[in-house]
Amino acid sequence: MTNESKSAKLNGEIESGPTARRRQLGFRLLALRKDAGLSAEEAGRRAGISKATVSRYEQAKGNVRWNQVKQLCEVYRASVEETAELIDLAQNSKVTDGWWVPYAGKLSDPMRVLLPLENEAKSIWHLSNGVVPGLLQTRRYAAAIKATPSNTLTPEQVTEFLDMRMQRQQILERKTPPTYHVVLDESVLRRNVGGPEVMTEQLDLLLDRRAEPNITIQVLPFDAGAYSATLTSFIVYGGPDPSLDVIFIENAVGSLFLEEEGSRQAYENARAFLSSEALDPDSSAELIAEARKKHLQDQK
Repeated sequence: MTNESKSAKLNGEIESGPTARRRQLGFRLLALRKDAGLSAEEAGRRAGISKATVSRYEQAKGNVRWNQVKQLCEVYRASVEETAELIDLAQNSKVTDGWWVPYAGKLSDPMRVLLPLENEAKSIWHLSNGVVPGLLQTRRYAAAIKATPSNTLTPEQVTEFLDMRMQRQQILERKTPPTYHVVLDESVLRRNVGGPEVMTEQLDLLLDRRAEPNITIQVLPFDAGAYSATLTSFIVYGGPDPSLDVIFIENAVGSLFLEEEGSRQAYENARAFLSSEALDPDSSAELIAEARKKHLQDQK
């Protein structure tokens, strides 16, 4: 087994959900194929499956058939122990009980990937330079965010979207919630979303949530200057093993999920730097309270 395969091995020591298992499986199948010196096309030919299926399994896309994993293990001459482990990963890699499953047909492709990742994350680190992150939004604040005209929803769709947004937030209420570290640009606090009353309510929520032991909120103040690392908001979903961390970036034309080691290291450097540059949590709370006071004055 390669070092990459060993680092991804569950071995009963790392808790994981279906999405993490699927990704563990993908890493280990890719490592086995490389060790065997086979192309995806040749591995598929020998196992009696398509090259596309081999690649899909390695990239953790879609559901997995355990009997095909067994065939690949035979081609790669994996040990009996490892074959059994990979078959177990395959058999337990399907998401069936996620709260979002009933909505699956209405979700965009990025959301179908993001929600399982978010649900299973051990830690979440979020840089936001536009709006309050969804996991910390009030319902009225979320409703007041203006949609691009081409993406306008019906009133029924808006209600469903808001219901889902509120349901997503329940991961922070779990008995063992993920650690959640947020770095906000000061503009997020100053921007008037929905009017002074909505903003006052939203900033009150931030001040309440920051007191929770698993939540850290920091602010990058205006007077700190500008940073190349803040040109785009991003989220890092921490997996049960560092090799499973995923960086999520969203823009007007699509979404990116970055998993390569180089990308993980680059964003680890960025978030360490931004965390050190931002105000500490107590000073950040003072700035949030100051912004709240300004919105409250505008309300009168």
